[in-house]
Amino acid sequence: MNKHLPSQKAKSLKLAKQARGTLDTVIAMIEDNAYCPEIIQQADSVIGLLRSVENELLAGHLDTCVMKRMREDKQEGIRELMKIYRLTH
Repeated sequence: MNKHLPSQKAKSLKLAKQARGTLDTVIAMIEDNAYCPEIIQQADSVIGLLRSVENELLAGHLDTCVMKRMREDKQEGIRELMKIYRLTH
């Protein structure tokens, strides 16, 4: 893991790699014609992990970048918040 990453990005990276590993499992299960509910359960795990990645990145961005932007240029900060809102909804 990159020691120069902020803590939330480092945590996001770990979660993303975990999601990648779980996705590889989903692919292998499909290729092996595994029982569908088991595949679905693993796929749901990937989705949950990716949501966690998104939440960690969002929290870090709001805590650092957006706060700085709001202090420097409130209108630009509001535009950025609206962009984030649209991306997450």
